[in-house]
Formats: sequence, structure tokens, C-alpha cells
Amino acid sequence: MKKAAYPVIAALAATIAISSAFAQKKEEEPFWAIGRPKGDATAKMAPVPALPIATAADKLPIKKIKLPPGFKVEVYQAGVLDARGMREGDKGTVFVSSLFVAGKIYAISNKGGKRELKTIAEKLFLPNGIEFNKGALYVATPKDITRYDNIEANLDNIPQPVDMTEAFKLPPDVHHNWKFLAAGPDNKIYIQVGSPCNLCEINPGVHGQIRRYNFDGTGMEIMARGVRNSVGFDFHPKTGELWFTDNGRDTLGDEQPNDELNHAARAGLHFGYPYCHEGAIADPEFGKARKCAEFTPPAQKLGPHVAALGLTFYTGTMFPAEYRKQLFIVNHGSWNRTPAAGHTGYRVMLARIQGDKVVSYEPFITGWLLPDNRAWGRPVDILVAPDGALLISDDRANLIYRVSYH
Repeated sequence: MKKAAYPVIAALAATIAISSAFAQKKEEEPFWAIGRPKGDATAKMAPVPALPIATAADKLPIKKIKLPPGFKVEVYQAGVLDARGMREGDKGTVFVSSLFVAGKIYAISNKGGKRELKTIAEKLFLPNGIEFNKGALYVATPKDITRYDNIEANLDNIPQPVDMTEAFKLPPDVHHNWKFLAAGPDNKIYIQVGSPCNLCEINPGVHGQIRRYNFDGTGMEIMARGVRNSVGFDFHPKTGELWFTDNGRDTLGDEQPNDELNHAARAGLHFGYPYCHEGAIADPEFGKARKCAEFTPPAQKLGPHVAALGLTFYTGTMFPAEYRKQLFIVNHGSWNRTPAAGHTGYRVMLARIQGDKVVSYEPFITGWLLPDNRAWGRPVDILVAPDGALLISDDRANLIYRVSYH
């Protein structure tokens, strides 16, 4: 596959978009700090890596990415500004969401063996959550849900979206509520409603949940409680049970709490937030109200501040048998560790599962975080393609990778 060049016009447009997003008055709060904890502790943290001006894919250090023997990484699609969530349509179209900078939904289609990148929606407010079901693309922002019917047949003439906001009746909070959507094996759509703060006593009937609905917005049921901020879930290919990542609270130090991989074997389990973190750390403020033993502990501790996001069970056949039905987990990378501690994450991990237990947790892809503590890429979501390859989005390098095995 030839390396795709980033067109000059697209690079100029990306530069303008990023400049506009960050052109704020000095007294205004930057977008990444909205709702985050304030004070001396936060001021001492390592700075949040700035989103880069779009870089040509052939100028990125792709060769620094490290994989196990036999695996290969290449650029699947460049020029996808702020690439976040991914879903594949029935006809092979890969839909990609964005978040802070772009506010767009993209479609990557194949025409005559050549990939074509289109913008199918723009100027949206944090449109992170997407899902595809029965020919329709669902798009969720913190404040609304819309549905684009028969989308793959209309990529050149996008239909007017159907407003589903009133049907789902989700709270309109922004903090920890850029949505993640996933279709379950039960033909339900799963949606998280995160905490409206770094740490607070949440309304247990509204926040800190993963919910499931019928695709028309009816039949709401709370699948998991005590969930601070999940931006990734999937379902075991054999049992159909829900597994999800959850980001731990900030400002408890460099090395705690861990982000979590959680397993909801049945509906209604409580995973501890805001009273207990990583299954064993009582919160200094709210931990006196309830004991950690009351809650479901994580199936695996994922590391402190790694920003665990997308995950997927490997359901393809391209990879060796030892990878099949195992769980790949993306670590987007830390924002709130001190400079002395350095950043962590910026990798794809592999959790090997036997029954309902995680028996090992190890790096699968590394190389985005450089030895000097700078990151040139930040992986976000992961998708199993029909041919068995893995697609991985990167909202810093602004592209989609393809990982194959030979």
C-alpha cells in the first residue's frame, strides 16, 4: 500500500480549524480543562499534549510503532482530523467520529479499489458516539442523538437526520458525557452517561451509568452503575456479556487510581464510583459513606491515568489462534501526571481472558510515546475489519491505521 500524502488544501483547512478552536481570550478556560479539577495539584501536572497541525502521513514516524513478530502496521486512511470512534456499515463503509477540534463525522468508502474520504456531517458539538444498525448511522453528542437512514446509499447526498433526542431523554451535561455507543448482541443500543464532574456525589438515577435501550429509544434499563467515565465497551463473542473501560478520578497522585477494565456479567452491578476506586481505594471525600467490599471490583487494573478508551474482542481469523476471542484495549495516554513521573499509556494492550477472568495483560502495540516523553500519536478506538485486520484511530496523527498479520 502506498503512503497517502496529506493534500495541501486539507492541511491548510486543518490548520485554520485548529487555530480557530484554540483562539481564546486569556481569561477563557481551554477546552481540555472544562470541568476538570482546579488548584495547585492540577497546576503541577505535566501539560496536556497539544493537538498538532495536520502532518503528512509520510512524515510521521510510523516505523517507530512496535508490534509482535509477524504483524504489520500501515496507514489505512490519512487526513481524518481528530479521528475518534469507528463503526463499519453493511457495505464496508467505515464511519469515523471526531471530538474537540473537527466536530465532524467522516465516511471512508471503497470505489473501484480506491478509498475515498468524505465528510458527511460537520459543525457538531463533540460528536464522539456513533453506531450503525440496519442501514442507519446513529450519532450522539452530549446534548442530542440523531439517526441517518440508508446512509451508505446516500454518501453523496446525505439525508436529513432524524432527531432521536427526545426519545432517549439523556441528560445534557457535557463533562464526561461525550457519548460512546455500541450495539449489543441483544439488539439493544448501549450508551454511557458519565459523571458530570471529576469527583462528586452523583444522582444515581441519572449519572455514572451504562444504559441500554431499544434502537427507537424505548425500554431503558441501567446495565451498570458507579461508572465514572467509560468511553469504550464491547461484548464477549461467546457469552454476550458486557466488558468496558472506565477512567479513574484525577488528583490522587501519579500512581493512583488505576483505570479499570470491568465486566458486567448481569444488569445492575455497581462498580464503586464515587466511593471506591480500582476496587480497593476508598475515596478520601466519599469513601466513608460506603465500603469497597460492597462493589464489583475491576476484572483488571489498567494502569494509573492511561486513559483507557476503545476496546474490542478479536473476532477475526487473520491473527493466530492465540489472539482469537481475546480483548484489545486502547490506552489513549495520560494528561495529569507530574513531569517527574512522565506520561504513560499511548499504546494498545492485550488482555487474555479465560472464562470470566483476565489471566494476563501485556502490551501489543507501542511506539507512540517517545523516550523524551513526547507523544506523536494518540490511539483512540479499535475495530475488527471484515478481513480480520485491526483498524485503529489516532486523534493526534489524524489518521486510521491498519494492523495485519502475515
